[in-house]
Amino acid sequence: MLTKKKKEYFKKHLTQWLNELLTEANKTVSGMTDMRQNFPDPADRASLESDRNFELRIRDRERRLIGKIRDAMDRLENETYGVCEECGEEISEKRLKARPVTTLCINCKKKQENEEKLKGL
Repeated sequence: MLTKKKKEYFKKHLTQWLNELLTEANKTVSGMTDMRQNFPDPADRASLESDRNFELRIRDRERRLIGKIRDAMDRLENETYGVCEECGEEISEKRLKARPVTTLCINCKKKQENEEKLKGL
């Protein structure tokens, strides 16, 4: 079980990470709505659209990560953070530091990945 000090550490880390992602998302929205550029050259327009699509794909991945961060913060509040959802064992602090949103211990994650490989996913 995580100590109170470690829970505070993870809560602070997750909150900071969440705030950074939300700030970046807001910058993207502002940047895309403020752009009033007119590109007569089709190549310039295509380049801009390509850059926007790339940024939107990144933001979509971050949107999913934001959900995982919020779920992890809920688990902290519910006293289930750091407990493997598969086997019920504690997730190592080292793993939580590497992947704070994880819900599986390293052994269950390896097992899951091996099963996915066998299924060809």
